Amino acid sequence: MLNNIGLPGLLLIAVVVLVLFGRGKISGLMGEVGKGITSFKKGVSEGTKEIEEEAAKVAKDVSPEEEKDKV
Repeated sequence: MLNNIGLPGLLLIAVVVLVLFGRGKISGLMGEVGKGITSFKKGVSEGTKEIEEEAAKVAKDVSPEEEKDKV
């Protein structure tokens, strides 16, 4: 069904949405979507960094348990 919409149908949908919600609400919504995407990317970056730091700690500390007690 969605394959038959075409350009005129998309323009009609855009006009109806613009009339219903107004320009201010749509731009505000897009701003919130942008903030959400930015926050998501930041969270993924921090999570990756945290995993890499934990892996580095584990990789550094490979001495046997008996030797750890001696130090």
